[in-house]
Amino acid sequence: MDIDTLVLRNFLILCKTLNFSRASEQTHVAQPALSRQIKQLEDFIGVSLFLRTKRKVILTAAGRYFQNEAEQLLNQFDHVVKHTKKLYVGQAGEIRIGYTHSALQYFLPDLILSINKLYPEIRFVWLEFNNTRQYEALKSREIDIGFASNPEIDEAFRHMLIARTNFALAMPKDYPIEANNFKGLLALRNERFILPPKAEGPKFVETINSIFTHEGFTPLAIHETPFASTAIRLVESGFGLTIEPVSSLKGYKGIKYIELKDIPQKVENVMLWLPNTEAAFPEIIDYIKHYKINPL
Repeated sequence: MDIDTLVLRNFLILCKTLNFSRASEQTHVAQPALSRQIKQLEDFIGVSLFLRTKRKVILTAAGRYFQNEAEQLLNQFDHVVKHTKKLYVGQAGEIRIGYTHSALQYFLPDLILSINKLYPEIRFVWLEFNNTRQYEALKSREIDIGFASNPEIDEAFRHMLIARTNFALAMPKDYPIEANNFKGLLALRNERFILPPKAEGPKFVETINSIFTHEGFTPLAIHETPFASTAIRLVESGFGLTIEPVSSLKGYKGIKYIELKDIPQKVENVMLWLPNTEAAFPEIIDYIKHYKINPL
């Protein structure tokens, strides 16, 4: 017996309602027929997806796992169907881009604009995500391409280094240190810092932490935020200092920064994508691979 997508969709509705009567109403399938579908699905897999009593329906551990995987499968299936329809009617479809703040402040607008000039029928959807969120969004097909900063490379992804730049120390405009009297980060060991939480992306955060370790101290982190724009605004307001990619700091008038050119840690902007994205948009991926980014 084969299980079609309609059965999976009905299964997911039951997962949300945990009530056969309500699920029957939402799926427009008679309750006995819906029960048979779920039983056939369980028989097909060989496990119980639900525990049923007279009073309630509960997902088993296997059911919760299958729910998550079924949602991702259907999301991917729906994306393929949508894109196929657009190709059939002469549209090239849309590409959903995930990006970090440093990519947006540096190369990404010019890159996408140049693609758009060559392929004006392409529609781009822009989504600002930290590294961890990009990994999740790529796997669930919420985005097609990610531009992450110092990411961990999942074996499911294809990847390419787009640009390598420096980190910088950001300070309020009136902070009493300039590039000509800056004696290194160790002199700031008693200052307050605004830093990203580990959820931002473990490797990115480890890279920033290693900057301080290399300088011989652990910073006093008084605030954490996953968003560079928030950290910069807090610096502007005098809450503390921060370390950010130098590209993230361009254009902010309420701060100043010292580029940390002599430290070994560098910002690595990396493009992440899945093999099926390359199959759907081979010319776009190839164009990005050969795109020359102007140095900062």
